[in-house]
Amino acid sequence: MVSNHNFKEQSFLVYGLGLTGRSVINFFKKNNVKKYMVWDDLNKKLFKNKRPNNLKKAFKDVNHIVLSPGISLNNSKNKDLLIQHKSKIITDIDIFFLLNKSFKSIVVTGTNGKSTTCKIIYHILKRNNFKVLLGGNIGTPILNLNIKKDNFLIIEASSFQLSYSKFIRPDYAILLNITNDHLDWHKNMKDYKNSKFKIFENQKKNQFSFLNKKFKGSFKKKKYLGKLIIPKIIDYQKIKPKIINPYLKLNINDENMCNAFFLSKLLKISENNFLNSLKSFIGLPHRYEIFLKRKNCIFINDSKATSFQATKFALQNSTNIFWIVGGLPKQKDQIILKNLKKNIIRSYIIGKNINFFENQLKNQVKYFVTRDLKTSIIRILKDIKLLKKRTNTILFSPASASFDQFLNFEKRGEEFKKITKYYARKYI
Repeated sequence: MVSNHNFKEQSFLVYGLGLTGRSVINFFKKNNVKKYMVWDDLNKKLFKNKRPNNLKKAFKDVNHIVLSPGISLNNSKNKDLLIQHKSKIITDIDIFFLLNKSFKSIVVTGTNGKSTTCKIIYHILKRNNFKVLLGGNIGTPILNLNIKKDNFLIIEASSFQLSYSKFIRPDYAILLNITNDHLDWHKNMKDYKNSKFKIFENQKKNQFSFLNKKFKGSFKKKKYLGKLIIPKIIDYQKIKPKIINPYLKLNINDENMCNAFFLSKLLKISENNFLNSLKSFIGLPHRYEIFLKRKNCIFINDSKATSFQATKFALQNSTNIFWIVGGLPKQKDQIILKNLKKNIIRSYIIGKNINFFENQLKNQVKYFVTRDLKTSIIRILKDIKLLKKRTNTILFSPASASFDQFLNFEKRGEEFKKITKYYARKYI
């Protein structure tokens, strides 16, 4: 095990040179860690002087392999080596927890709502004069953070990050939900679920475990030591009418807000201070982002919805929907609309996986194949004029990943907003 007294004597192989991998290297440089090598399957120029001549020997010789979260043991070019030395694999989160003892940590994971929940908690704590930092999967690698004594650190943790973590031990661990996702990365649903439960494994009796009630049995079976907290929606519903912020009052945020409310009570934040702090909260981009209202039309960018489960929330919260859907579907995902059909007027399919979405939507809603965002927007605006509805919701909630046409969901969402603003002025 890495420990404070021998950390600089340990040897490391940093595998993967994305944002996280480079943050590990910068951390090593700053802390005078000399014994490390680097490897990236795609980029052979970065840190060339630190690359091992013999990768197989490097795996054997080092004490620890710091694996970047995007790399899967199942799909990596060197998966056999990684699997063989799996016991050596740690993450940047592990390094942080091993070397920092004086902070309080709040770790949030789940399939949907992680980023928004982290941002809500950060906002509440900041407004109530807590010394608080935010990092992890939400944007800033945690080894880039300058954490000080008695700080609160909020970490968004993906299943990728948790899957190989060994030493993460949150003071407050929050698991929101688990639905089919990233099954191309994980072997199966069981492995995916187990990765999420990693946030509870090392907790002590004086630490808190927030959990959706449907997973209570799994938690009890594994005999975790953390104090189990099951946030009850019925208790949150009593305070919800007092919330002024219209975005946070949307049903789409109920689970996020419920966890934030129960956490604030544990941290002894009064109900009044909790409510006051929410007034100034602004939602994250690309998460049910109402970015434009023009005459009888509301335009919503929900590009972050990369599975149908995520899109489902958006479809539940709107009516008279002109729905743009499509992209790279998640493995084993299904679109089953049931009572949501009544909220949808028409659907428009984009991306390179047309057949998948046609098969999913047929016999459920009326749809058109538009293939790209520009064609979709123009078609929708013409349809709105033709149908003459009193109110119209133009919803971009693709229920799929972006990689067939875009670099990431952020680029996809920005493109949707840019095109929409131009053509809305032209047609409405």
